[in-house]
Amino acid sequence: MKYMLLIYAASDQQASCTVEDWIAYEKEMKDAGVLVSGHSLADLVTATTVQVGQDGKRTVTDGPFAETREVLGGYDIIDVPDLDAALEWAAKCPGSRDGGAVVVRPIAEFDF
Repeated sequence: MKYMLLIYAASDQQASCTVEDWIAYEKEMKDAGVLVSGHSLADLVTATTVQVGQDGKRTVTDGPFAETREVLGGYDIIDVPDLDAALEWAAKCPGSRDGGAVVVRPIAEFDF
């Protein structure tokens, strides 16, 4: 089953993990054959939000839509047998440390 690991950091957090930590984590997932894809996101200040009102008018604003104490920094998609395995990988993620969080969401697959 595929799961998305949404990797959040506290907006005021100074990361205690290193680039090497992230490289080792990704290598471990690749070596285990569970990594489907994943990306780190560019800095939050590069975000643009689009909303379309009931009148059909498009509004474009700089930055994220919601004020939050956490910042989505990236994601991984993994293919593992079950939720317990996905939670194990989430716990190994460097982003889960020091006030960060990894949200685990199953991916809905549809037959079209």
